[in-house]
Amino acid sequence: MKPAAIVTAVAIAGACYTPASAAPPTFADPVPVTIRGYSGDAMEPEISRDGRYLFFNNSNTAPDTNLYYASRIDDLTFQYRGPLAGANSSSVDAVASIASNGHFYFASTRSYAQTASIIYEGLFANGKVSGVRLVDGLSRRQPPWANFDVAISADDQTIYFVDSLFAPIGGIPLTADLVVASRHGRGFERRQDSSTILATVNMPVALQYAAYISADGRELFFTRVIPPQDPAIFVATRPDTSSAFGVPMKLDALTGFVEGPSLSPDGRGLYFHKKVGNGFRIFRASRR
Repeated sequence: MKPAAIVTAVAIAGACYTPASAAPPTFADPVPVTIRGYSGDAMEPEISRDGRYLFFNNSNTAPDTNLYYASRIDDLTFQYRGPLAGANSSSVDAVASIASNGHFYFASTRSYAQTASIIYEGLFANGKVSGVRLVDGLSRRQPPWANFDVAISADDQTIYFVDSLFAPIGGIPLTADLVVASRHGRGFERRQDSSTILATVNMPVALQYAAYISADGRELFFTRVIPPQDPAIFVATRPDTSSAFGVPMKLDALTGFVEGPSLSPDGRGLYFHKKVGNGFRIFRASRR
């Protein structure tokens, strides 16, 4: 979710690709994705871990931002299936992330004024998300702090999200850093070594958000922006899941205003959204 999408709320209150080494991957040749039956803005793509579905939201600055889904036809073509039942409200609902077991996470401003929390969870099955509730253990519950993005690991045990301090007046994000938390009962607990794991990822002068963690936990894709520049997509790697991430590399072939990376199950395709004219469209780049 772009930081602008929560300004109002804050103001109120399958197969796994395993890289041969820890060297950062490169992606090139981005191509537009077609969602048959859908012609609106498409942002924040998330490919289900089994590759069957594409989740996305319309413009996150729209009067009513909602989550939608489509079924896969091929790498570049999906069939629109409609709004994601059970997940949407009259507030901003966006940024899908799903684990292999169907546990579904997303961002929603529906209760921020009351709870100072934004990250929700539920269970996706048969085109519907059931049992929707706030995720325990992420929010500071201290406005104007907010968590506007979420990325769940394939095994549903580790979550990456954003800690952002917003200006009390104007709703401008002053900071946006990624944080990692581990499963703790029904919720999560921030890891004490989170700042160490993500030391090279969180640049003090930049905003970091819209993360995606590979199935093996060794590749972390995320969006970085240094205002007033356009956002760009980076990747950081590590040799194993007990290590900190190395220095991130910008994916230079993904040009223009780009955000929201998500890997295909085989790790060979990287989906993201890009600003095209006055709207947003999903693209796919190939691993080199």
